[in-house]
Amino acid sequence: MLSPGPNTRIFVGLDPVDMRGSFDALAGHVRRLHRDPVDGHLYLFVNRRRRLLKALWFDRTGWALYSKRLERGTFELPQPTGDERQVQVDPAQLAMILEGIDLRARRRLRYHRPPRSPTTPTTRSP
Repeated sequence: MLSPGPNTRIFVGLDPVDMRGSFDALAGHVRRLHRDPVDGHLYLFVNRRRRLLKALWFDRTGWALYSKRLERGTFELPQPTGDERQVQVDPAQLAMILEGIDLRARRRLRYHRPPRSPTTPTTRSP
């Protein structure tokens, strides 16, 4: 569960990122966006297929890394207004992105767990 403070800004990197990297690799991507990775803000990155998402956050005591993979559908990112490589979002938009909801209010395919097959109750012998 992500719970950034009220002064924490949330940035979404729009370029796809190799998800094999961890803290240091994602901090390098933050620096490429001309940001400081230890400024206390939250940075989101997705892979090329937009099914994997990682969030990097430095909370004054250390690095936090949140990772999520959608089973169905893709993460929908906000559209940039110009030729930006990042977009700032608010906490409500962050919640929608993490749920795989399209920010343009279009219906998306959602993952539903397949129903369990009925099991035959076993009888116990005394």
